[in-house]
Amino acid sequence: MTNYTKLPAILLLADGTVFYGKAAGKIGTTTGEICFNTGMTGYQEVFTDPSYFGQIMVTTNAHIGNYGMHRDEIESGGIKIAGLVCKNYNINYSRKEATESIQDNFQNENIVGICDIDTRALVRHIRNKGAMNAIISSEITDLQLLKKKLEEVPSMDGLELSSVVSTKEPYYYGNPDAAIKVAALDLGIKKNILRNFDDRELYIKIFPAKTTFEEMNAWGANGYFISNGPGDPSAMPYAIETVKAVLEADKPLFGICLGHQLLAEANGIGTMKMFNGHRGLNHPVKNIIKNHCEVTSQNHGFGVVPEEVKASDKVEITHVNLNDDSIEGIRVKGKKAFSVQYHPESSPGPHDSRYLFDDFVSMIKGDLVW
Repeated sequence: MTNYTKLPAILLLADGTVFYGKAAGKIGTTTGEICFNTGMTGYQEVFTDPSYFGQIMVTTNAHIGNYGMHRDEIESGGIKIAGLVCKNYNINYSRKEATESIQDNFQNENIVGICDIDTRALVRHIRNKGAMNAIISSEITDLQLLKKKLEEVPSMDGLELSSVVSTKEPYYYGNPDAAIKVAALDLGIKKNILRNFDDRELYIKIFPAKTTFEEMNAWGANGYFISNGPGDPSAMPYAIETVKAVLEADKPLFGICLGHQLLAEANGIGTMKMFNGHRGLNHPVKNIIKNHCEVTSQNHGFGVVPEEVKASDKVEITHVNLNDDSIEGIRVKGKKAFSVQYHPESSPGPHDSRYLFDDFVSMIKGDLVW
């Protein structure tokens, strides 16, 4: 185990608020948009979710690292958060299956964090003031210098990040002999999405973010998937054009999270940066088509504009958030296309929404008609 000494560390928010704590992970400095996740478990899946790229994560659960890290429980090639803020940073872990401690993992992946601060007070502050940029440092103690560095950090509003986390070359997942082929546009795709497709006997080819529909269509896919990912959907005209082309070709399409926002943009519906976003494992959503409720896993800071969805004659609302009435799902009228804002692959989270993968398969087979 890597030697670990709790050196002093500082967290500075863009509004000037300062928290003093102890260093976690690598000694250094990191910046990003600060946000919080209310999940009580699954920290490793959260840290490795590409949708969190460029964000400093505050965990509301008091204990982080207590069950270690496992190489088989990651959602991408490595940690994607820009930094960690937590209450209790646990180096020792109790799970026999864990392959390393959180400190070893953070050291190996150059992740800077801060612990031993009042995360309840911090989350209440962010909840009231909204998401904002922040800086963590365990090497710089000069607040004026930290403020200067923080001023140089771009806003998440208008930032295109998916092409940064996307695969650089196409690759395959699943059984090549499967009867159904799905072309997935990787904007920050999670591994458990691919596992859910494979469980339903689909063969997936994963394409880089800026791949055109013509390039994907040449593979002869039976359906198309638009993945989750980080950044502002309105700053992704390349992906919006790809979604439009899939719709024009009348191909089956399924979108998750960022894919949901891009499907809306492709139908002339705007997106917006949310005050705080939704990040956690217990968000209640109602399927208004089937008239049932599901507990969902969510992680997004942007959403579709509700008024524009309701005014649109191109889409139909399928899911709504029971906490704030935000739009959680749509389907395109006259097309074989639907999307949800939340994460039915639920890694981590409840499995209430995995029926959506079955709906996608049924739509491809022609068994599901709207």
